[in-house]
Amino acid sequence: MSDVRLQKFMADCGVSSRRKCEELILKGKVCVNGKIAKELGTKINPLIDTVTYNGTILKLDTHKIYILLNKPIGYVTTSNDQFNRKTVLDLVNVKERIVPVGRLDMFTSGALLLSNDGNFVYRITHPKHEIEKTYEVTVQGIVDNIMIQQLSNGVKINNNNKEYITKPAFVKIINIDKEKKLSKIQIKIHEGKNRQIRKMCESVGTRVVALHRSHIGNLSVNNLKPGEWRYLLEKDLKDIEKN
Repeated sequence: MSDVRLQKFMADCGVSSRRKCEELILKGKVCVNGKIAKELGTKINPLIDTVTYNGTILKLDTHKIYILLNKPIGYVTTSNDQFNRKTVLDLVNVKERIVPVGRLDMFTSGALLLSNDGNFVYRITHPKHEIEKTYEVTVQGIVDNIMIQQLSNGVKINNNNKEYITKPAFVKIINIDKEKKLSKIQIKIHEGKNRQIRKMCESVGTRVVALHRSHIGNLSVNNLKPGEWRYLLEKDLKDIEKN
């Protein structure tokens, strides 16, 4: 086996995404052959070198698994939470060391992937692959065609303290409750900036009161109750990228 970058090896072992593994390396939490590794360019040979994270030796799991979870509200999308909040891993009881693929905030429900395949995590989360995500969004007030057109064309949001214009999206009205002054819309996007859907709605003068991700690609959680999950089959993996 040839040498590989340390962060890729860690991701392949199911520690976290490559980006998060880079952060762990920079924080000095990873050792190679007993020495702290702090350089992102570090390469290791998995057959020769010993890599430890928080004192645990990392080993490649040749049995790759892929899971679709219908995340309930109230769970954070992380492997470990510093505030001891409930995490999505509390819902999925498997022996493999899996990590969430992407994120949903604590108050958003719906489709979330988990896996121990680092390459899969990278492929699904990297912006260049443009995996479509479908959201059902309940907002305050009565939305009109002007607001729908603005959301469809792209709006200005704050992303990491910088102004960002969202890419074109598919947006349609599902239902309007004039009595309760609530509107339900569907939004499909190919990107995933932090709290993007909420910020998009705020930019057109409304506020999200309920947010649910129903699909990732062509994968749906409509047949899964909140908190339920299932293994993905080979056909499912292909469906993720069929938009």
